[in-house]
Amino acid sequence: VQLQASGGGMVEAGGSLSLSCAASTRAVMGWFRLAPGKEREFVAAINRRGGRTLYGDFVKGRFTISRDNAKNTTSLQMNGLKLEDTAVYYCAARRPLRTDYVGSRATDYDDWGQGTQVTVSS
Repeated sequence: VQLQASGGGMVEAGGSLSLSCAASTRAVMGWFRLAPGKEREFVAAINRRGGRTLYGDFVKGRFTISRDNAKNTTSLQMNGLKLEDTAVYYCAARRPLRTDYVGSRATDYDDWGQGTQVTVSS
């Protein structure tokens, strides 16, 4: 699955950003992030129909993942951003031949986008 992420940028703490990931086909989609000096962290995921979602523990209601299957795009709306949300955000896809499982591990996904930088400033 080919993926193209967009929407990163710089925002002040407490602000909002929306990330988007365009996919070449319908697939289970996930978002992960990687901050300097930290391990890759699961952010959110959504199944193919959009009826099932999963979030990382740190999200605590601040982020919302959604998808538009007519356009094969997945969005991550991030509100109440904190300094610690600064990271490169990657979208990932689980290939359609696999089950419609919404997982939080990197190994649950097969293909990765190029990453988009999110910087939260004070």
